[in-house]
Amino acid sequence: MRKVSTMMCTCFAPRTTDQDDNPVGHRGNKVYVQDVSGTEPGSIHNSLRGFSSYSSQDYEAKPAGAETFAIADLARATNNFSPSNKIGQGGFGMVYKGRLRDGRLVAIKRGKKDAFEQRLSVEFHTEVEMLSQVDHLNLVKLLGYMEDGTERILVVEYVSNGNLGEHLDGTYGKVLDMSTRLDIAIDVAHALTYLHLYADRPIIHRDIKSSNILLTDTYRAKVADFGFSRVGPSTDVGATHVSTQVKGTAGYLDPEYLNTFQLNTKSDVYSFGILLIEIFTGRRPIELKRPSDERVTVRWSFRKFVEGKVADILDSKLERTPSALSIIERLAELAFACSAPTKGDRPSMKKAAEVLWEIRKDYLVEHQKEVKLKAERADSIRVESARSEMSADSHASLHQTSHRRRHWSLS
Repeated sequence: MRKVSTMMCTCFAPRTTDQDDNPVGHRGNKVYVQDVSGTEPGSIHNSLRGFSSYSSQDYEAKPAGAETFAIADLARATNNFSPSNKIGQGGFGMVYKGRLRDGRLVAIKRGKKDAFEQRLSVEFHTEVEMLSQVDHLNLVKLLGYMEDGTERILVVEYVSNGNLGEHLDGTYGKVLDMSTRLDIAIDVAHALTYLHLYADRPIIHRDIKSSNILLTDTYRAKVADFGFSRVGPSTDVGATHVSTQVKGTAGYLDPEYLNTFQLNTKSDVYSFGILLIEIFTGRRPIELKRPSDERVTVRWSFRKFVEGKVADILDSKLERTPSALSIIERLAELAFACSAPTKGDRPSMKKAAEVLWEIRKDYLVEHQKEVKLKAERADSIRVESARSEMSADSHASLHQTSHRRRHWSLS
């Protein structure tokens, strides 16, 4: 714990910046930063292109494996984009549930048409390009797209059980138990490990957050929304980062990336650390309605950790079983390591996934002991109850026999 405390102590100090030198802008809880001029050693020069330098010609080739759809087909699939088919809304636009002519159930993301159209065009093409390159159980699959003038639509795999943030908030009325939360965290870790190490080129998601983690009916997690994704640094030429404009969501955004404009896979690791804290505390990264010392969840939970009160950060909706309490400190240590202020102190996603596997394995051992003990106690209670009933029946039978004998003797 001492190592983690030392690593994290500088993370929560107030940061001073020169207002004129800080090109950060906010739209909602999204963060956008203007492009950085100049290059850094090992950076990729193309990463410095601004919004205006992108054009549809950059994306003329149809991505491999992606279908192209007509607007009429997608309108038919969504009952003309009926509000009753709406299942979500994000920075890119509305999301509708639809059924294609061949019977496939899909999610249809229809882009906004607003003042930031050029930005949305970049996000649209980025998502098409990135999703066309990946294929993994824990990533939402791109089925196809449609682009006609200002109309931009993505057709992706339909994931039926909402997003992680909704489940943590209790939207569906069912509390995710600790075993399910661990499985979800591991699914996300596997997805990011795949993107960082096993995709054709390293891919940095840049917007890992609970609302971008979709859940199936069996609570398998799928990472969605690749609109902010970037190709990572080329390790073949020894690059360590790409210098690029900052994008992400407040609360999940890597502070080192925000300060230096240098992006690498460890920026996703930071976001994952914040997500992991959210998973086992049940609190969003920033909750302004809480007391001032609890509004930034990572600061509040780290303070509790240092004070030796780590059990206090466990989601109040979770049952405080011995098995859950046995792993909370290790989960917190991993989350704080991932969300360390500098990338050099963060593990890789592969390492984080391995640690989570070990934590889950130990949790399941303890949990099975609890299940077995509860079953034994239940059996014991049933046996005692049966014995009591038999004793009561015997007593009643004896009483009836005695009563009959007395009746016969009087006769």
